[in-house]
Amino acid sequence: MSTSTSARADTRTTVAPAHRLRWRVVDIVVAAVLGVALGLVFWGWNTVGYAWFVAMDGLTPGFGGIAVGIWLLGGVVGGLVIRKPGAAILVEVVAAVVSMLIGNVWGVSTILSGLVQGFGAELILLLFLYKRFGLPVAMLSGAAAGAAAWVFELFYGSSPNILKTLDFNIIYLSSVVVSGAVLAGLVGWLLVRALAATGALSRFAAGRERRREV
Repeated sequence: MSTSTSARADTRTTVAPAHRLRWRVVDIVVAAVLGVALGLVFWGWNTVGYAWFVAMDGLTPGFGGIAVGIWLLGGVVGGLVIRKPGAAILVEVVAAVVSMLIGNVWGVSTILSGLVQGFGAELILLLFLYKRFGLPVAMLSGAAAGAAAWVFELFYGSSPNILKTLDFNIIYLSSVVVSGAVLAGLVGWLLVRALAATGALSRFAAGRERRREV
């Protein structure tokens, strides 16, 4: 192999991964659309999910965390669809902003919570170098978003969870992690597959993978 050929091969090796992770205009547009759509889901869940949260917490203090997973969908879905650094954070934050603007009881803290939850989901995708997007990674991403939500609520608010009992925090952490894995991870993965099956994700790897499976 000549020196010039080797140089071209080396260039392909180094440039391709960078190109794969580079944001396109379509990525930004779709991230915004997903964020708005999921923000509407969050807003609807603010009533149903919060009622469920209160009911479960009344049954066993801390068990209300089992309802949190739907609010973590943005990070998982955004990461699985766009597959670029920051996608999980961006979609979760946009969804949080939409939920706040329409109206909820948490106000600006919704955005801070979304930022932390998106960061949790993002960490798992980063751990796999944005190369693995199957069900196990989706569920781990949801679980990590739940753990991040737990950390945030441990210290933030007028009555942070750090002031509550150890039993409460252990039960809440376990509940929110399981909820994140199932309601955000599993449901988010199924949602992305359903979207891909319609052809709506044809510009994305998630859509191309789904077509190859059919």
